[in-house]
Amino acid sequence: MKMLIVTIMSVILSFTGVFATGNGATMPDYAKWGIIAVKETQTKYNVDIVDYKHIGRTSLTANQSREQFKLWVRAKDGKEFAVYVNVDFNPSTQQLKNVQFTESDRH
Repeated sequence: MKMLIVTIMSVILSFTGVFATGNGATMPDYAKWGIIAVKETQTKYNVDIVDYKHIGRTSLTANQSREQFKLWVRAKDGKEFAVYVNVDFNPSTQQLKNVQFTESDRH
């Protein structure tokens, strides 16, 4: 299961061209929070991640920001559905504050 997470994140990051290279490219700011979104979703729902999309970052207050993700997941019974994940954190300290989930059967 951990290997699946690493594989998915590697594929996603390679498509966006964000692996560190000799030219100074770095991973995007949201990568850390995306990994947390994937792991927390797998733990909460006991599912496989089929697809992953970063929606964006919102500044909620001076001390709290939110990264939003859409994960398409497959349950053990074969049912597929979307899970929207909000990861709230302090942008200054990079401390995780909260993870929220919303399920949807729509694409």
